[in-house]
Amino acid sequence: MEIRATCLNCMDGRVQLPVLLWIKENYTVDFVDVITEAGMDGVLSDQEDIREVLRSITISVNVNKSFKFFVAGHFDCRGNPVEEKIHCQQIKRAVERLKNYWPNHDIIGLWVDKNWQVSVISQG
Repeated sequence: MEIRATCLNCMDGRVQLPVLLWIKENYTVDFVDVITEAGMDGVLSDQEDIREVLRSITISVNVNKSFKFFVAGHFDCRGNPVEEKIHCQQIKRAVERLKNYWPNHDIIGLWVDKNWQVSVISQG
C-alpha cells in the first residue's frame, strides 16, 4: 500500500523541490500530493474563502488516502511579501485552521529560509 502526504505550498517553483525532498528525507511517504497557491501560508491563514484549497485537500485525503499535511511558507515570497515573523505566524494559524477540518491528521508547518533550507516551525 502506498503512503501519501499532502503539501500545501506556494506556487513559486523555487520552493517546490527543496520542500518535497525534505519531506521524503524526513518522513516515510511514497508520494506527496502538492496543492499550490501564490503565498499559500497567507491564503490559509488570512483568506476567508478557501473552499478550492479545501476541495483539493479533501480529494487528497478521501481518494489518495493522504495521512499527513505540510504547510510551507518561504523567504522572498512574491505572492505574500511579508516579513519572516509574519510568515511564521501565518503558518501556525494555517496549521491550526486545517486542524479544525482534519483533527486526526498530523499537520506540520514548514519554513524555507533564504538558503532554501527547510525547518519545522509548527505541528498540530
